[in-house]
This record gives sequence, C-alpha cells and structure tokens, in this order.
Amino acid sequence: MKTNRFISVEGSEGAGKSTSLHFIESWFKSRAIEPLMTREPGGTPLAEQIRDLLLESRNEKVATNTELLLMYAARVQHCEQLIKPALDDGRWVISDRFNDASFAYQGSARGVDIARLESLDNWCLDGFGPDYTLFLDLPVAIGMERAGKRSAPDRFEQEAMDFFERVRQGYLARAKQFPERFYIIDSSLSIPEVEGQLDKVLEQIVNG
Repeated sequence: MKTNRFISVEGSEGAGKSTSLHFIESWFKSRAIEPLMTREPGGTPLAEQIRDLLLESRNEKVATNTELLLMYAARVQHCEQLIKPALDDGRWVISDRFNDASFAYQGSARGVDIARLESLDNWCLDGFGPDYTLFLDLPVAIGMERAGKRSAPDRFEQEAMDFFERVRQGYLARAKQFPERFYIIDSSLSIPEVEGQLDKVLEQIVNG
C-alpha cells in the first residue's frame, strides 16, 4: 500500500521532534491541508494503553522480546484502525515514529538480530511503511543535554549514553539502506534553521 502521503518523523532523545512536528502540522495547515497527526507507540485507545505499559518505569525488568512484541502489537493496531483508513480517505498522515524506531531501539541498541526483526516486521506489516521518513539527527551528547531539561525521564530516557549512541547508529544505518525514503535533518542547529530544512523537504515531498 503506497499512497505517497505517509510521513514518519524519527529522532533520538532531545532531537526536537515535538517542535518539528508542530511546525510540520502548521506547514500543512497553511496550505489548506489537514493532516492526521499521530504517534507511536500509540494512536488508538488500545495502542495508547500499550504505550503506557512500555514507557512506565518499573522495578520488574522488561525482557527485550517483550518490549519488541508490545511495540508491534501497538503498531499493528495503529495501522489497521487509524493509519490505513486515513490514507484510504486520501489524507496525509504524519506519525511521530514508526517501524524504523524498532530497528534503531530494539535492533541496534538492544541487540535483537536484524534478520529476525525484519521477519517480524514483514509478518506484522506485510511491507507497509512510511513513504517518507524525516530523521532528526544530532550528536547524542547534545540531545541528552536537551532532554535533561525536560520532565522526568521515562523508562527509555533513563538508558545510558552508549545506548543512545547505538540508537543513532541504527537510524543512520536505516537511512543508508533506504536513501530514497530518508531525509536527514540536522537538528543540532537553531529552531529556525531546522524549520528551514523541514520547509525545503516538505516542499519537495508534497510538490515534487
């Protein structure tokens, strides 16, 4: 299912996804386009409940495979109940993360075998995925410094620096594997400079 209207926005901690997503939504609305803004894990009531399970800090160690399977359970629900129907209606869909996040976080950072992850991804999504992915990239040290100024960290945000280094490398590997889909945004720059990059990319995506 390729509609050329499904955009995912990816980035590690402190990359400025929230600010960028707000800009992207405003960019579309200024052109009289009402995009569906959604997020992962989450997007539907059931998927949001799974999100709470995944992000909540807890004493019990969460097994990597448990984390991965919960992510895909939420993702399948998200796709079937929200994303695909919106695309069928001709809407643009902007998702805060999608399956590239699993390859970066559970694959590269947690060490799940990539071939095994690809098999799970194919089984769950049957080849479905974003038409375009905007990856907000910045050095991990800068991202962690920014993230430290926000609210209390969730279970993922409590990971060590080397974990997020592996996350970043996982995203860069995906960008290299799928250069026709990925757009790398330098999010270490000022907000106006980041938004300038986003404006150019969105103009290219929407108007060709």
